[in-house]
Amino acid sequence: MSRPGGGTDRLGPGAPRFRLRLGFLVIALVLSVYGARLVQLQAVDPGAYAQRAAQEGTVDVVLPAERGRILDRNGDALAESSAGLMIIADPQLVNVDGEDRPVDRAPELAKLLATRLHLDYFTLLQRLRATDTQFQYLARQVPADLATRVVAQAKARGFDGLSTERDPIRVYPSKDVAANLVGFLGLPDQDGVARPLAGFEAMFDSVLAGRDGSATYSVDSRANGNRIPLGQSTVVPARNGADLTTTIDRDLQWYVQRVLRTTVEQARGDSGVAVVLDSRTGQVLSLADYPSYDANDPAASPKADRGARSLRDVYEPGSVEKVLTLSSLIDAGKVTDRTRLTVPGSLARQDRVIHDWFPHDTLRLTLAGVLAKSSNIGTVLAADRFDAGQLRGYLERFGLGRATGVGVQGEAPGILPSGAQWTPQVQDRIAFGQSVSVNAVQMAAAVNTIANRGVRVDPSLVLGHATTADGRTVGSDDATTRRVVSAGAARQTTLMMERVVDPDAGVAPGARVPGYRVAGKTGTAQRANPDCGCYDGTFTVSFAGFAPADDPRFTVYVVVQNPRNGGGGGSVAGPAFSEIMSYALRRYAVPPTGTAPSSLPVTW
Repeated sequence: MSRPGGGTDRLGPGAPRFRLRLGFLVIALVLSVYGARLVQLQAVDPGAYAQRAAQEGTVDVVLPAERGRILDRNGDALAESSAGLMIIADPQLVNVDGEDRPVDRAPELAKLLATRLHLDYFTLLQRLRATDTQFQYLARQVPADLATRVVAQAKARGFDGLSTERDPIRVYPSKDVAANLVGFLGLPDQDGVARPLAGFEAMFDSVLAGRDGSATYSVDSRANGNRIPLGQSTVVPARNGADLTTTIDRDLQWYVQRVLRTTVEQARGDSGVAVVLDSRTGQVLSLADYPSYDANDPAASPKADRGARSLRDVYEPGSVEKVLTLSSLIDAGKVTDRTRLTVPGSLARQDRVIHDWFPHDTLRLTLAGVLAKSSNIGTVLAADRFDAGQLRGYLERFGLGRATGVGVQGEAPGILPSGAQWTPQVQDRIAFGQSVSVNAVQMAAAVNTIANRGVRVDPSLVLGHATTADGRTVGSDDATTRRVVSAGAARQTTLMMERVVDPDAGVAPGARVPGYRVAGKTGTAQRANPDCGCYDGTFTVSFAGFAPADDPRFTVYVVVQNPRNGGGGGSVAGPAFSEIMSYALRRYAVPPTGTAPSSLPVTW
């Protein structure tokens, strides 16, 4: 048949109509196949195909946050995170043999892992026998080289289904340096996570910890649990913890700890504390305790050595407290540094006879001489000039009787007797440093008030500010100041303290620092025994001071508990003070002032 225009209507393979009909036929066949498959899935054999679909499951993986670093004031790490791995198992792959037949091999693998990683065998066994998951944590925060080695050993024995993922671990690169403050993490719990147990690690955990993320993705158990490339995938990124910057100077802290250890050991003492403050800011540059411990292995040391004795333990400060008593008297207008006192060899008071640490006949001492010679009797006679309640009010303003709040767990507030307990007998003893208890940082901050021209500044251990576990904000940005005594009273007290280290006038020439003017005070106090409620014949010896005396830069306080070599504050703690102060002045390039030291008269 001819078409209009004279062409013929061809139906051969090359004709357009033929190709169109062939295309429709192919589409119909494909749709028929899909339709038949759909009928089979939904009506003929739904159970079999649901079972195969279940083989393509999902896995939820924790993406661990990296814990923030704890840094010294110069950015050097006191605590940081290092390379670590978590070990993960797919129980469905662990318990099959080479022919894909179920075999209970969990006991063998659990024994291997428990032995190599020091984990609980039965917890591992339970996790390896799980039947409802393809993902089980076996160990968390394992050193990378150990985790890699253990997984390789397991695979060499024919175990499949083990893998590793990044999981940082905590390390303390300086070992015992500032460990008493930094704290440590505990052993991994049953979930394999190490929790903070002490120090800044615990107190500022909300700052350091961050928040773990998560990843969820599809896997095909028929292909060794491999991830399905185009399957479900959801990722919530981890939020790493923030760094915590402390006021500590790591190198100074290292040096102070070594001097303190030598001092305690040579004195055959029980323990010791040393504090270094920036006199102007109150920032704690060093806070050393001895004995201490290695934060990488806290379990190797007794529990008593893992905390901060410098804040946790309280003791009677002894004659260092005379600095507070006499400066308060000067501020109150009751005396001056040249006030003359007649000091007998003993002083009968209401309930006892007061003696000095050295036997003597009647002495004629100035107030400067009372401090230089550390006379208990002279101090009590001077303190008789206080109005009722006046001394207690001053000691409160110096910070005694309440915690400093520097951000360390378990800080003790010390004991300042209440008004009802404040009898004349109690005031006599408190005037020269007995019947009142302090912690070392608290006492260092009180003495630093004199160095800071009569203004007390809160001590701080955190640069800037940070929030503690109990919701308090602490740090150098939040430090407050208050005037306790006048600048004139602080200056007179400083001149008197200089005479303490003068070899011709005072009791502590060993505390001098060559080339610098030093103001200081010794302390020797009986130790109270809480078991008997009495003094047990042991002593606390100490030395507190600052330099340069006429332009203070650092305040240093050294305390040794129960020295058995017979030494006192001047002979035991004084030389340690000198070493520490000398190092701090050199380290921070503080030049001598070049002025003449105090020449106040000590007798009349």
